[in-house]
Amino acid sequence: MASLSSLFVAGPGGVMTDEVGVVTGDLELCTELSDDGKLRALVRYEGAEEWYAVTGGSCALADPRDHEAVHSLLLGLLNRPEG
Repeated sequence: MASLSSLFVAGPGGVMTDEVGVVTGDLELCTELSDDGKLRALVRYEGAEEWYAVTGGSCALADPRDHEAVHSLLLGLLNRPEG
C-alpha cells in the first residue's frame, strides 16, 4: 500500500469525517492507495494518533501514477487557512 501525507489548515466548516463529524484546525491529510487501485482519504489532528475517513473521500484510480495528483487536488480543496 502506498501513502502520501501533508499538513494543512481546514477552512471554515472544517472537514466532514465518517467517524466523528466535522474536524477543524491544524490537520494532516493522508491518502492511501491499495494494490487494487482503491484510494482512501484520511485526516487527523496534527500530531494525533487517530485517523478519520474523509466523508466521500474514496475512489478507484485507473492508474496508480495518478495517486500524487489526486492527493495534491484534495490538499488544495481542503487547505483553506483563510476561508
